[in-house]
Amino acid sequence: MTIDNIIITGNVSEVLNDILNKENYSKIAVLVDENTLAHCYPLIKSNLPQHTLIQIKSGEINKTLNTCTHVWQELTDQSFDRKSLFINLGGGVIGDLGGFCAGTYKRGIDFINLPTTLLSQVDASVGGKLGIDFNGFKNHIGLFQEPKNVLIDLNFLKTLPEQELRSGFAEILKHHLIADRTGWEGLKHKTFEAMDWTTSVPHSVQIKHKIVTEDPHESGLRKALNFGHTIGHGIESYLLNSGRAILHGEAVAAGIICEAYLSYKRELITEEELNDITQFIQSIYEKINLSDLDREEVCNYLMQDKKNRDNNILAVLLNGIGSVVWDQSLDRQESLDSLVFYDKL
Repeated sequence: MTIDNIIITGNVSEVLNDILNKENYSKIAVLVDENTLAHCYPLIKSNLPQHTLIQIKSGEINKTLNTCTHVWQELTDQSFDRKSLFINLGGGVIGDLGGFCAGTYKRGIDFINLPTTLLSQVDASVGGKLGIDFNGFKNHIGLFQEPKNVLIDLNFLKTLPEQELRSGFAEILKHHLIADRTGWEGLKHKTFEAMDWTTSVPHSVQIKHKIVTEDPHESGLRKALNFGHTIGHGIESYLLNSGRAILHGEAVAAGIICEAYLSYKRELITEEELNDITQFIQSIYEKINLSDLDREEVCNYLMQDKKNRDNNILAVLLNGIGSVVWDQSLDRQESLDSLVFYDKL
């Protein structure tokens, strides 16, 4: 299956080899972390021409300027020029940071994303958003730049622990809630164990690709993809900087509950719809312990969210299942109330 520059395949090594044979890159680098080096790199290594392997440490805590400096130094030491290729082999951190490094090195070199996690396959690798965290603020520094190709191979998912799959599923859930009411009606009756990635991954990729194609730089429609992410990012950033890091999708799932609650309070969805969303998420994710969370400090993180304007917290809310309204201003009390709602579940 091919959608523009996105190829969903069962043999990523062969597809990558075909792409490289059609190009004339001066040098090739492959970015990995300790996990993808051990489990994913062996699946593509044999079909790669001579290349430089660059390794970074896994985890959101390492998505920083210091890590970028390490990557840029490696490229510089190996005399990479503007006709070089950068291959990102990994999840969201690798894709975000690696794409950012490629997009800024000598004002930009080609890069290819090989997303290896469910989260990165259905979300992070599609749409050209690149960036790093800065002083505790998630994705605070970045740019928009499309990869030359995104090669999605579901075989990579076999290398993942179940917690990582559940994390990635939060984005699939989000896509249904914002853009596919009919799909949600079927999804909400399924168990996590019954999910079929061969259908749900292409479905999510199609939804996100359609949205970002219509609005590549997030001036309107693309903001719909931020549902669950305003409060979710606030929770994620707070816990990360408190030494209690959780997975991105776990934070997004909590954010979806909070922002669904606010949608209900503004009479944009029914109580039944709120209960359906809440119960479905509770059936899949362990509740994040927020009992000792400093809610005021979480709100301070919300004030630094990239979507904000004129010191207003802006969020995406559901406007019925399958539709959203964006640029919805939240006051501090509403944000606090949504966290209290989640904590009392």
